[in-house]
Amino acid sequence: MVAGWLAAAIIAIPSTAAPQTPLPDTIPIFPLEDVMLFPGMSVPLHIFEPRYKAMIADALKGNRIIGMVLLRPGYEKDYERSPSVFQVGCAGVINDVEQLPNGEYNITLGALTKYRITREEASKPYRIAHVTPIADPIAEADTPTLHVRRQRLEALIRESGGRTGVRAAPDGISDEGLVNGISQLAHIDELDRESLLEQPTPLARANTLIAILEKMIAERQ
Repeated sequence: MVAGWLAAAIIAIPSTAAPQTPLPDTIPIFPLEDVMLFPGMSVPLHIFEPRYKAMIADALKGNRIIGMVLLRPGYEKDYERSPSVFQVGCAGVINDVEQLPNGEYNITLGALTKYRITREEASKPYRIAHVTPIADPIAEADTPTLHVRRQRLEALIRESGGRTGVRAAPDGISDEGLVNGISQLAHIDELDRESLLEQPTPLARANTLIAILEKMIAERQ
């Protein structure tokens, strides 16, 4: 479900969610095995399971916020119930929605904030989590170093020749946007992707991402 920038499938675009939108104490969560949302980004999703169609219908009647979260390995045996998920995810606001004649939805979810699950409740057919927001700050002192890391990431994209799944970055994207976009779209292991999301700052994420891509490129040469 993921593809690189400039590919014909999914394109990483900045979120249009208002950054001042507060994260509620409880949100519906949408667990997936390999698709994630990163700060400042958007992701298109096709919703077809009955419980998640109900989730979207309810969200559209309210604040339009749902939380993306990654399923833990071994989820298959309990998928129809409540398989284990990682505690850190990214909440987003439904920016665009298309309801299909069969009741399924195509939506675009724009990132709002990272969050941590503190507990869940079983009040709906879909999963509801109690959450606390997690900041993803850029310290002013980190800005020059982050720009240097951006240049290294762009060099790795060129060096990979498309093997990372990211072909080129859009013009005008910020250093933070480049890091988060590659983290969301690159063809990397889902556990590595979760590790990237859990990094406390964009600079820490950039450092981790560089190490992941360098290893990937070395292994595929």
